[in-house]
Amino acid sequence: SSCYTPHKTLVPATPYTKNLFLLHPTQNITGVCGCCGALRPRYKRLVDNIFPEDPEDGLVKVNMEKLTFYALSAPEKLDRIGAYLSERLSRDVARHRYGYVCIAMEALDQLLMACHCQSINLFVESFLTMVRKLLEADKPNLQILGTNSFVKFANIEEDTASYHRSYDFFVSRFSEMCHSSYEDPDVRTKIRMAGIRGLQGVVRKTVRDELQANIWERQHMDKIVPSLLFNLQDPTDSGSPGCEKESPAELTERCFRELLGRAAYGNIKNAIKPVLMHLDNHSLWEGKSFAVRCFKIIMYSIQSQHSHLVIQQLLGHLDANSKSSATVRAGIVEVLSEAAVIEASGSVGPTVLEVFNTLLKQLRLSGCVCVCSSNMLAALPSSFLEPLLSFTLMEDPEIRLLVLSILISLIDRHQNTHKFTFLRSVILSDISVLKLKMDKCSRQDNLFMKKHGQRLYRHIFLTCSEENSGRSHYQALYTLLALLSVELANEEVVVDLIRLALALQDLALANDERLSLYNRCAVHALSAAYLSLISQLTTVPAFCQHIQEVIELRQKEVPYLLPEDIFIENPRVPESLERVEGEVLFQQFQIAEVLGGSGYNIEILNTPFTPQITDEDRLSKRKSIGDTISLQMDMDPRYSPEREQVDCVVNGEEQEREKRRLVVERFQTAPFEEIAAHCGAKSSLLQSKLDQIFELTIRPPPSPSGSASQGQTPTRSVPVYEMKFPDLCVY
Repeated sequence: SSCYTPHKTLVPATPYTKNLFLLHPTQNITGVCGCCGALRPRYKRLVDNIFPEDPEDGLVKVNMEKLTFYALSAPEKLDRIGAYLSERLSRDVARHRYGYVCIAMEALDQLLMACHCQSINLFVESFLTMVRKLLEADKPNLQILGTNSFVKFANIEEDTASYHRSYDFFVSRFSEMCHSSYEDPDVRTKIRMAGIRGLQGVVRKTVRDELQANIWERQHMDKIVPSLLFNLQDPTDSGSPGCEKESPAELTERCFRELLGRAAYGNIKNAIKPVLMHLDNHSLWEGKSFAVRCFKIIMYSIQSQHSHLVIQQLLGHLDANSKSSATVRAGIVEVLSEAAVIEASGSVGPTVLEVFNTLLKQLRLSGCVCVCSSNMLAALPSSFLEPLLSFTLMEDPEIRLLVLSILISLIDRHQNTHKFTFLRSVILSDISVLKLKMDKCSRQDNLFMKKHGQRLYRHIFLTCSEENSGRSHYQALYTLLALLSVELANEEVVVDLIRLALALQDLALANDERLSLYNRCAVHALSAAYLSLISQLTTVPAFCQHIQEVIELRQKEVPYLLPEDIFIENPRVPESLERVEGEVLFQQFQIAEVLGGSGYNIEILNTPFTPQITDEDRLSKRKSIGDTISLQMDMDPRYSPEREQVDCVVNGEEQEREKRRLVVERFQTAPFEEIAAHCGAKSSLLQSKLDQIFELTIRPPPSPSGSASQGQTPTRSVPVYEMKFPDLCVY
């Protein structure tokens, strides 16, 4: 039999149901079923069954499989399942039943991983509500639990897009967790790492779906980027023993790289601006190392075609800080120099020119070049000097001139540059009228020249060898040599500079086809002008007399070898340089003799200065800065300092990536002739090896008699591969 139910719904008659309907004869059966477990909706019963009596027993796996199967069979029930699980979790959180909270989140995770139907969006809303409730709790374990679930969810690719979902709360909450100041250091580290992973999850979830919230908007980046930088710079953080394999700083760097790697063209500015503001607000430009590290990560992580945008933002930031302290501007300049070298695109154009123009403008605004102070080792560290010198070999003459101007501004600590302006076109017989400001070289200056002197000389020589150099280049080179003499020259450096000047004379005499007649005359004039200056600075009478005699003879016979005829608007260039020999040249042996008699060590002066052009130098002559990062030094026997290692901040992965990029860039941007020559060299080597092998197989042609007739001229040997064999011998 059955009891009375509205709408003709039949249910089995039981004593319990009979009594119910006697009390409430008109009540709808739906409302009644909630009081009896057997009559509850199936999805609720399935959810209830996954919870054990003792939460320490964990999720009931068999019942969880039944719930998952039901959800897959009836996906329209997913939103109800999610809402019910959310209801249970809220109740368990309020009652501090954290074991059941963990079980509920584990069930949600499994359902998310298993279900990818169109109705998943409503379930996700319930899921995110539960995660939010956990993140809002004041218990670190609940915050970490919620973060872990969110990260799993972030790695799921949904089949349908969400048009209304918002992640604002999660960005704010995860950023707050990144700055956790929890008393227990181990717990604090766990919370911070959870926050970093959470931000990483938000980025992954949002960048894959254009219909979702734009994570690149400024209000989000202003929270995400500073939170990452905070953990990247904190040296006190370390991984929790036994819990985390990496420290917050390591995890942050990985997350930061991923964020930058996903940035599109229009998002670079919003990603870089918070970095600049963070470095400003926390005075991190002055320390230099962290700022350089940040931008190395940025330049190696972003897409190569966007790197020029970073350079432009750094240039703008340098201009904006024109009134800041010298140490701040020096830090920005160092970061800018590192970023310019790493710039993947490497094309010569507005960006590169803008870099050097901005640097030069800042140096001029500094007046006394206060960024240098009195310590050249600090003003021109290897990380800045090496890439700067590499640009002196670039094909574009305008860039070379800008680099020379920057070097001059950095080296001139006593404002002597303007005093050499006149000397660049006229040779003075008495330089005392210039009233040059000079100090005795300090220990730091001596160390600087000991460390970088040979590199400077080499690049000055190679710059003089450029065929498209003009009057301004040679005048700038003269000023640079003059400043080295008055600012950084001890007796050893003086001998080196004289040796360099004599090497330039030999360069002009070599009749190199690359150098035009004007270039050769200009190099002669540069050498004469500098030797006149250095001879008067050394105050060795015999040396001064020899230099003056040669100059006077040139004025009479070959005036086109002096600045007065060459470094003018309309230079007077001869038809040839056949008469340049003998007494119109500076004599190395005579100079060495008079200097040796005055106590100078002339051993190195007797060794010719012949720097060889390396493969790196040849690549640097292209219109690209990509291959000019590292230049090899051809050191003299007397100088054997260990080659400085490149800054080890860039990890091995970046180095490998850089090597691959250079190879790809070489074949993408190098002139066809260079690629053909490179490949032709390899093919020539292969052909020579093949010829050697073929030579080994050469035999004389077969003779019926077995040997040549007596007195008969031997027949030409024929290689085996050219012999004609009978058909029977061929198969």
